[in-house]
Amino acid sequence: MAGQQFQYDDSGNTFFYFLTSFVGLIVIPATYYLWPRDQNAEQLRLKSLRRVHGRCLWYRLRLMKSQQSIVPTLKKAALLFGWAVFLLLAYKVSKLDREYQEYNPYEVLNLDPGASLSEIKKQYRVLSLKFHPDKGGDQATFMMIAKAYAALTNNQSRENWELYGNPDGPGATSFGIALPAWIVDQKNSMLVLLVYGLAFMVILPVVVGTWWYRSIRYSGDQILINTTQLFMHFMYKTPNMNMKRLAMVLTAAFEFDPRSNKEATIRPTDNIEVPQLIRELGNINVKKKEPPFCYPYSLKARVLVLAHLSRMEVSEDLEEDQRFAVRKSPALLQEMVNVGCQLTMMANSRGGFHAPRLVSIENCMKLTQMIVQGLQESKSPLLQLPHFEEEHLRYCISKKYKVRSLQDLVSLKDSERRSMLRFLGEEKYDEVLAVLGSFPHINMETKLQVLDDEDSNNITAGSIVTVTVTLTRKRMAEVFEKQQDDTACPGEEGVATEEGQGDSSKTKTKVWQNKSKGAKKTAKSKKKKLTKKKATPAPNSKAKQANGNVAGNDVVAAVKEEEDEGSDKGSDSDEGEAKANKDSPSERDEESDKQSDTEVDEVAGDDEEEWEALQQSIQRRERALLETKSKVTHPVYSLYFPEEKHEWWWLYIADRRDQALVSMPYHVCTLKDTEEVELKFPAPSKTGNYQYSVILRSDSYLGLDQIKPLKLEVHEAKAMLDNHPQWDIPETEEDEEEQEDSDGIEESEEDDEDND
Repeated sequence: MAGQQFQYDDSGNTFFYFLTSFVGLIVIPATYYLWPRDQNAEQLRLKSLRRVHGRCLWYRLRLMKSQQSIVPTLKKAALLFGWAVFLLLAYKVSKLDREYQEYNPYEVLNLDPGASLSEIKKQYRVLSLKFHPDKGGDQATFMMIAKAYAALTNNQSRENWELYGNPDGPGATSFGIALPAWIVDQKNSMLVLLVYGLAFMVILPVVVGTWWYRSIRYSGDQILINTTQLFMHFMYKTPNMNMKRLAMVLTAAFEFDPRSNKEATIRPTDNIEVPQLIRELGNINVKKKEPPFCYPYSLKARVLVLAHLSRMEVSEDLEEDQRFAVRKSPALLQEMVNVGCQLTMMANSRGGFHAPRLVSIENCMKLTQMIVQGLQESKSPLLQLPHFEEEHLRYCISKKYKVRSLQDLVSLKDSERRSMLRFLGEEKYDEVLAVLGSFPHINMETKLQVLDDEDSNNITAGSIVTVTVTLTRKRMAEVFEKQQDDTACPGEEGVATEEGQGDSSKTKTKVWQNKSKGAKKTAKSKKKKLTKKKATPAPNSKAKQANGNVAGNDVVAAVKEEEDEGSDKGSDSDEGEAKANKDSPSERDEESDKQSDTEVDEVAGDDEEEWEALQQSIQRRERALLETKSKVTHPVYSLYFPEEKHEWWWLYIADRRDQALVSMPYHVCTLKDTEEVELKFPAPSKTGNYQYSVILRSDSYLGLDQIKPLKLEVHEAKAMLDNHPQWDIPETEEDEEEQEDSDGIEESEEDDEDND
């Protein structure tokens, strides 16, 4: 039996193979993930955003960072060095001699496989004369030639070569270990043992332990677990949280504590600069002794955030800390929204405590908008635009224009808008229009249904209601274009007033308003005109006409009664004619059959449509689970936010009368053009009509929130059937045969009755 022999690679050839493979496994993936992306593409992207976002803080910081950063250069240098080492090793390996080759006697004798015996002898004679030691040849080469000749001419040697690949028979198997021999040399044993112990017993446990300790301190959204517990404590303690209290809880997060987060810093100059800011800001509850609001890190973070909302200038040392606090705040407020939703779900399922009020959760969303835009709650949304200051707002809110929101500014005509913004030069005015045109304009459509039910439009008590919300994003610039098209067609602008003296600008329907309101107004005006023509005033109606509402209501009621009487008379006459025409029984049977057929076809068509809609919704959900959409949507225009932020939205259903959440807020992070979101909630347990609201809130802009009413009519749930023929399952074969016999008897009795 062949033996096995293990040996280290004294020459170091195998070690080069191992080293080349190891370096390649590191360099190739590192190049794919760490190679800096095309800087030209980033520069082109920033250049395209310059016209709109050129004044934003994050844009200026990004330009400075791209110009000053040497990290991409260092990454490229390190990766290029790795590739140089890899290529050098590969070249070294390619030049190594092949030590382990398959033995082939034909190659040794320079013969083609399958040569005849005479050719073998002739070639051996030629090579012997050339390489024989007596003729001055190489002895090792002659021994190989003799061995090859014996393998091809001697039967035993030939058999050994065919079976074992060696003319001498099976030999010892040699395995080379891809490590140089000096590693296991007796002289270097202590050094090698020390390196192994340091690598596997010190460095590796420290790295794994550090990673594990850091990972267990953070949640999936990279928020400290202690911060989440802090938010849950104060939201449980204060269900109705106003904006001032909310700012205190936000800045008490452990992300701002240097003991929990190394990015946060406490400077020696804080003892001088922070009290100065406190005096400038005014009342910010400095004397509050409740921990952790009284801690220095919390007080400093609160002062910096409030100074940011007031757009106050701070020193260079505090400016860096302020940017850190502002940059962390949106993620922390999103965590507060999640905590409020969790407490609401716990209160609804378990009870025993008050859930956070709707105003508390909405204040978290509003504070996010305020921090991104650097504005206080009481300030005008127009201050989000460039070149707008407090003293300029008096031109906008004057009696002539009455512009208090971004939508009001959009709805103005170009001439009126330019006249109102006369304090701006042409370049500044064009920049304001470009920024305003980049703001989002969201169209929200809702569809109410009960999925996985026979009647999807019938909402029963306790059923799971699904509200499908379709969000379509457009730019305000498209609204400008639409407005110009509307002004070009004055015949389609609106409905004239009764006197015909109304101004066209007053009757014009604004873009962001629902069309249903305008339709209702026109319908009301038409009804009033009809009632004036049809109704005749009574002699004693002068006193009633002093109150216009009472007179109008009486007239409308009289007209409705006349219409009801006319419709009743018409239905009676139609029924009489139909009865007169349906005298013969055969005609009645034919018409009843036709009606039943049409009803069956309609029901079948409705079922098919519902089935197709259900299948489409299932497919959409499956695609949504498999598809991972990018959260990079549209950059937000924010003058004072230090980091590039993208447009995200909150979508939820609420009962504003009871100040409670109906469905949990869905964070829409992938709205580029169109997004479809399903909001689910259980229907109320009591029947009746309910008025909810579908609310869409931005996490970046002030004044772009939308509220759409949602009417819910809850019916009584269907009674469960106690007995059904499908549930009568026979226990034995005899019972089944008896049931079949009874069914056959019933069918025969029915046939006899039909024959009679």
